[in-house]
Amino acid sequence: MRIAVTGANGFVGSALCPYLERLGHEVFRLVRQPDPNAPNTATFDWNPHNPQVDLTRIAPLDAVVHLAGSNILRRWTPAIKAEIRNSRVESTTFLVEALGRLQTPPATLVCASAFGIYGDRGSEIVNEFSSPGTGFLAEVCQSWEAAAQEAEVYGIRVVNARFGLILAEHGGMLKTLLPWFRRGLGSVLGSGEQYISWVALEDAIRILALLVEREAVAGPVNVMAPEPVKQREFTEVLSRVVGSPAILREPAGLIRFFAREMGEELLLSSIRAVPTKLQEVVHYPYLYPTLAAALHHTLKEKTIRFEPLPA
Repeated sequence: MRIAVTGANGFVGSALCPYLERLGHEVFRLVRQPDPNAPNTATFDWNPHNPQVDLTRIAPLDAVVHLAGSNILRRWTPAIKAEIRNSRVESTTFLVEALGRLQTPPATLVCASAFGIYGDRGSEIVNEFSSPGTGFLAEVCQSWEAAAQEAEVYGIRVVNARFGLILAEHGGMLKTLLPWFRRGLGSVLGSGEQYISWVALEDAIRILALLVEREAVAGPVNVMAPEPVKQREFTEVLSRVVGSPAILREPAGLIRFFAREMGEELLLSSIRAVPTKLQEVVHYPYLYPTLAAALHHTLKEKTIRFEPLPA
């Protein structure tokens, strides 16, 4: 298949592209500033003031995986919130419009989303059939997914990949946490009773590749391991794998004071989301179904396993 990937140089995209190539696909990297001499690249600029989405070099396409989006691990000023939203919602709108202008649109669009769409739900178990929640991230994710769904007008199958916390040493929240844990400064956040849905990077890229190929799967899909954990358990397992005790606790009030809205939604909210479609429809076999196995592989083995997809 001929597959284009936005955010190809990012945390997930840089792992996904070589994996798709290992599977025999022809991969086209959509990046902000491509090397004109590099093969299989094209420009994808989501700047809402001067949108540029150039797909003419790489058409026709069979599928597109849209992963572009700015970093959310920052204090959310009004300007940063606008950037977070635009880099997801506006970029998706521009991409869908560009796909619609192609003489032959691709059959599939797999667009990133996030489990933040469910909002703070306490101990309630939520899945793809649950209603969205409230809050900034929930609103952004709803608009993000709605923008992607517009591709259906052009006959494109749309999958909204709702990622949990993706575990890898070199990116995401784990990259931010590791220096503290390795110094023995890991801590329980707030009560520690809030749930976290997570997924190993290797499982995440295999799931994305599977969603590209499985024509019967559409709509929201929770890309996460089957066992969400409480933040307290996450801290305990991570500290054990790192080999440094985590005896500190960050009070919720302190997190709210310093991190404000970002701390409330990313660090203190409880989202107990499970991957119902992956388990009951796709029957996906996880490489790392438990947190301990995922963290041990990520931090000790430090390799990406290019496992073949299940039949």
